[in-house]
Amino acid sequence: MTMSVGWYLRRLSRMGPQEVAGRVGDTLRRRRWRATPPDCPSVTGARFTAVLPAGTIAAVPPDAAKRLVAEADLLMDGHAEFFGVVRDDLADPDWWFDPKTGRRAPAGYAFDVPYRSEDAVGDIKQIWEPSRHQYLTQLAAAYAITGNERYAERVAEHLRSWWEANPPLRGVHWLSGIELGIRLLSWVWVRRLLDGWPGVADLFEGNPVARNQVWHHQRWLAAFPSRGSSANNHVIAEDAGQLAAACAFDWFPESARWRAGALRSLERQLRANTCLSGLNRELATEYHGLVLELGLAAVAEADAAGVQVPATVRLVLLRMTDALAAVVDNRLRPPRQGDADDGHGLIVDGAGTDRWASLLATGDAVFGRLDWWPEVTATDVRTPLLAALVRPTELSVTRPASRPAHFADAGMTILRGPEEIWCRCDGGPHGFLSIAAHAHADALSVEVRHDGVDVLADPGTYCYHGQPEWRQYFRSTLGHNTLQLDGADQSVSGGPFLWTRHARTRVLTADTSGEVARWSAEHDGYQGSVHRRQVELTAESQELRLVDEVSGPRRTVRLAFHLGPAITADLVGNRAQLTWTRDGEDRSAVLDLPEGLSWQAHRGESEPPLGWYSAGFGRKEPATTLIGTGSTDGTAGFTTVLRFRG
Repeated sequence: MTMSVGWYLRRLSRMGPQEVAGRVGDTLRRRRWRATPPDCPSVTGARFTAVLPAGTIAAVPPDAAKRLVAEADLLMDGHAEFFGVVRDDLADPDWWFDPKTGRRAPAGYAFDVPYRSEDAVGDIKQIWEPSRHQYLTQLAAAYAITGNERYAERVAEHLRSWWEANPPLRGVHWLSGIELGIRLLSWVWVRRLLDGWPGVADLFEGNPVARNQVWHHQRWLAAFPSRGSSANNHVIAEDAGQLAAACAFDWFPESARWRAGALRSLERQLRANTCLSGLNRELATEYHGLVLELGLAAVAEADAAGVQVPATVRLVLLRMTDALAAVVDNRLRPPRQGDADDGHGLIVDGAGTDRWASLLATGDAVFGRLDWWPEVTATDVRTPLLAALVRPTELSVTRPASRPAHFADAGMTILRGPEEIWCRCDGGPHGFLSIAAHAHADALSVEVRHDGVDVLADPGTYCYHGQPEWRQYFRSTLGHNTLQLDGADQSVSGGPFLWTRHARTRVLTADTSGEVARWSAEHDGYQGSVHRRQVELTAESQELRLVDEVSGPRRTVRLAFHLGPAITADLVGNRAQLTWTRDGEDRSAVLDLPEGLSWQAHRGESEPPLGWYSAGFGRKEPATTLIGTGSTDGTAGFTTVLRFRG
C-alpha cells in the first residue's frame, strides 16, 4: 500500500503548525543523516548493575516456568508463529524476509525504504515483529530459570546476527520509533536475564558492536520522537525503551540527558494518552494493555537504577490497572474495541499465559488489589520479575470503593446481569488526536458476552497494511453491531490510519444501579440525521433490549449484528435461534430482530467482505453476521430483543 498525493494532503490537514514545523525538521535531519553514521563515544569500564534481586527467579510459579520452557524449546527448534503465520526458520532467521508474501525488504538508507508498499517490501509487520526480540527475552528467561546455557548461546548468536545484518540507519528496522523502543527494552531484559551466563559481559558491555547499536538506537529516538497527531502508543514505547536503556545501559556521555528527557516525555505522554477514568484515550483495548505494560516496565527500570519517578506516572498506571479490573468480564476478557495488533511491551512468558490476568496480577503486586477486583488465579513469569524491581510507594489517591461501570470521559458503559451476562455500550469519542489512527467507525455499537463467550461480537481488526478492502471492512460501521445509513460510515476515513471527519457521540443515560440497567446515547455522524440507541438489560428475565431511532429525512438502513465464532444461528424471518457450547454445556438464546427490516444471514463472504471474526492480528475465521435492510420513516424505531435461556 503506497500513499497518494491526496493522502499526504489529507494527513497534512490534520496537523497543527508546531507539528508541521517539527516534521520539516525531521525531514532535514534525515537528509543530513545520510552520511556515514558516527561511531558511538568510546566507553571504558562499562558495567551492568540493574540485576534482579536475589531469590527473584525462585519466586516464579512452577507452572508458569513450565509453559515458558516449553515455548523456549519450540523456539530453539526454529518454530514460532507471528500473526497467524507459522514459521520454522527461526533457528537461523533472515531478518528482512517476510514468509507471508515471500518477499525480502530492500537494502539501503532506512528512510528510503517504502515500508508501506507490500509489493516492494512484503508485510512489514511480519518483518518487524521478530526483530522486536521478544522471543529472545523468552529464551533468556528460560536460561534464568533452568541455567541451561544452550538458551543463552542461541540468544547471543541471534543478537550478533541481527547487529551484523542491521547496521545503524541501514534497512527496514531503522524506520519506526516504536520498533526501536521495544527492541531496546528487550535488550535490557535479555542482559538482565542472562546475568549468570559467563559470556554475557562480552555480548553486551564488553562488545563495541553492541554498545554502538544501543547508542544509535537512543540517538535515533532522541532525534525522531512521534509528534503531535502521532503521539499515541508509539511515543510511550519510544519513551519506555529510551528510559530503560538510559537507566540500565548508563554508559554514554548522553545517558543522563536521554534518561531525563525520556522520563519527562513519559510522564507527559502517559497523562495525555490516558483518560482520568483510567481508560486509554485511543479507545482500543489492546493498546491500553500495551501502554500499561510499557509503563510498568519503564517504572521498574527507573526504580532498579535509583532514578526518581514522578508520582503522576505511578498514579496513571494505577488508574489504568483499576480501569482494566473494572471492565473485564467474568473470564477476565476485556472489551474488543478499536484496533488490535497483538503488540506487547515485554514478553517473558510462554504460550497460554493470560495477558490480562498477568497485568492484574502485576497490578496486585505493585499497587494492591481492591475488594471488588475479580479474582486472578492464573500465574505468570513476568509478575514476580517486575514486582522485584518496582519500589513500593505510597500514593495519595482515592481509588474506587466499588466496581465502576460507566466511564464518562471514555464513553464506555458496562452493563452486567446474572449468569455472567456482560454488555459493553460504546458512546465515546471517535478516537484519540486529530487522526484517530486506531479508531473504528463503531459509535453506539454493543458487545455482548455470556460467561465469556462472544454472542454479539466486535469482529476485531485482522490487518493494517497491504489489504485495503479488509482493513476498511473490519473498521467500518457495517463491521460493528450498530446501524448504518445510506451505505456510509459514521466517520470519514482518509486512509488506513487516518480519519478526516469524526462522529460526535453523546451519552444520554447511564444507569447501572437497578434491576434494569439502562444506557442511551446518540451521534451526529450521518449528516442531516441523528442516530439514537437505547439499551436495557433486565436481570430477572436475562433480557437485553435495544431500540434504534433515526431522526431526519427518509434514508436506507442496514442494521448489523455480528455473532461470535462459537455461535450457531438458525434465522427464520426476523427470529434467530442462537446455540453454543461452553465447558461442555449447551447454551442458547433467542434474538428477535426488528420486523420492519428484511433479514439475511451472511458468513465468510469475500466480495465484499462480510461475516468474519478476527481473534488476533493476521487471523480471521468465518462467523455469522445478521443484516437487516430497510428504510427509516422518521417515526418508528427498530427494536431488537436478546433473551438468554436459563
